[in-house]
Formats: sequence, structure tokens, C-alpha cells
Amino acid sequence: MGTHSTTRFADWHEVQDAVAAAYFPHEMRPLTTGAACRSAVQAATIGSCRITSMRLGAAVSVATEHPGAYGVNIPVSGRLDSVIGRAEIASLPGQATICPPDTRTVIPRWSPSCRLIGFKVDTDYLQREMDRVLGRPGKLPMQIDLRTDRGASWFKFVQTVFHQVTDDAGVWSNSVVLTQLAGTLTAAFVLAAIPDDEDGHRGVRPRIVKRVVDAIHADSAHTWTPGEMAEVAGVSVRRLQQGFRACMNQTPFEYLFEVRLERAHAELMAAGPPATVADIAFRCGITHTSRFAAAYRDRFGSTPSETLRR
Repeated sequence: MGTHSTTRFADWHEVQDAVAAAYFPHEMRPLTTGAACRSAVQAATIGSCRITSMRLGAAVSVATEHPGAYGVNIPVSGRLDSVIGRAEIASLPGQATICPPDTRTVIPRWSPSCRLIGFKVDTDYLQREMDRVLGRPGKLPMQIDLRTDRGASWFKFVQTVFHQVTDDAGVWSNSVVLTQLAGTLTAAFVLAAIPDDEDGHRGVRPRIVKRVVDAIHADSAHTWTPGEMAEVAGVSVRRLQQGFRACMNQTPFEYLFEVRLERAHAELMAAGPPATVADIAFRCGITHTSRFAAAYRDRFGSTPSETLRR
């Protein structure tokens, strides 16, 4: 377990460093005069998760890309406006903004009236828990309603765990306990964030869809055809389309493109000279570069070339 608490700051550089250490690396710029010493940051690391409480002494703007993890920003008081890629999200108490990993997020004005609790969870860990809980790939929304029964229960659990871990070492410092807590926190978040399937059978993924999803992840760069996908599923093309629509709310090729987009993004983040955008896109199975560039910008808030130059 790692806990971190800072309530006395000499200047805004110290505030920025404390928030970066407790939550995510970022760019912070004060917008009004205000005492940095009135800021407070407290965090607790729980397995693959981290919970952070933050209050600032003046209005600031913040920009971050949430490297390697999802960030769930929960305003306990005040209003939180965020720009994620090209989407604008406003959250009030009773709501939370879900910030995807490795995607530019800007908070244009974080006011001192807005006390924030941040829930951070590693990308790979969340994906594994999502597949375990749902039994199918899931797509997180950009905002979660914490006024629902599941949302309220999850947020109450987050607050309870945070206070227990930060206030009482005891059993809360045991790695086995923390691992179990991380799994419970993440599973409850998935259940709160992703609505039940329309047929009421959460976690049921038709075998025909699972076969194709597994094949796509095994070789997303392959030049897939509708017939090949149907052959993998063991059904007709029409039946496969119907299965994906019912379970995933998208076609098999829309799902394939999303997987390729995510892999291209990961490669662009890791690549350097002499790699090119075209080479990486082609290696990921993407041949329509204009569509790729537009979809990439909508999803990640920057162009492929800008990501490659970072």
C-alpha cells in the first residue's frame, strides 16, 4: 500500500508535483490569484487502483493524457468541465467523468469550489476485469451517473475504502487484502458504468461473437472478409451481423476497426524515428489513411503525426 498526503504548499510548482505524484502527470496553469497553501492532496494506492482526494486554492487549467490508465474524476462539490478529444463533458456532484487512457483531456477551469476525488485504474487490469465481469468486450461511457443504485453504491464504497486505507494501517496494509479490494472496486465500477444488456442477461456473450472477437484480437492486421469471419463463427454472414448488433451494438468490421485504431495508437506512442504513420497504420491492417486520420483525431484528440512526434 502507498499513501501520500500533502496539505502545505509553498507555491504552485509544489501543488503540480503533488497532484502528478498522487494521480496523473499533467500541465497545470493558475488562472487566478490564490494561495497555493490552501490546496490539499491525499492519495491511497490499492493494488492496480489509486484513489486521490484533491482540493485547490485557486482556479487552474489542467491538461493530461492519463498515460496507461483510466481516470474517473468525481466532483464532490462544484462543477467539473472537461474536454476529451473533441467531446465536452460537464459533471456535477452525483456524476463522474471517465477519462480514457493515452487521450488528451483538458479541464479548462478547475475552480477552488470543486473538490475532486479521482479513481485511477490501470488499463490492462480494467480490461481484464471487464471481460471477467461482463463476459464480453465492454465500452465505457464518458460519464457515469452516481445517483443510480449501482453508481451510488460504488462511490460510497470508494469513499469507505479511501478513508479506511488512509486512516488505519492495520489489515489495510496487507497485500492480499489490497489485491481483493482492487478487484472489488474495479468490478463494481464496471457494473455501475456499463448498463445491463437489453435482454437482462449481463455477461452472456454468444459463442459466435466470442469466436470472432478472439480471432480479431489474435490477428487484427489480417485482411478479414465477411466470409472469413462467418467461417470462424460457424454461421452465415447475416447471422454474424445480427449477433454483433445484438451483443456489441456494432458490426464486426466496426469492432475490427476499433481494435486496429487502439493498436495503432499504442504503436505510435511507443515508436520513434524512422517509423512513419503510414508504416504503422499498414502494419495494423489499416489501408484507408484518410479515414484513419479522422477517426484517430476524434478518438484521441490529436493527429497520428502529432502522437508520433511526442
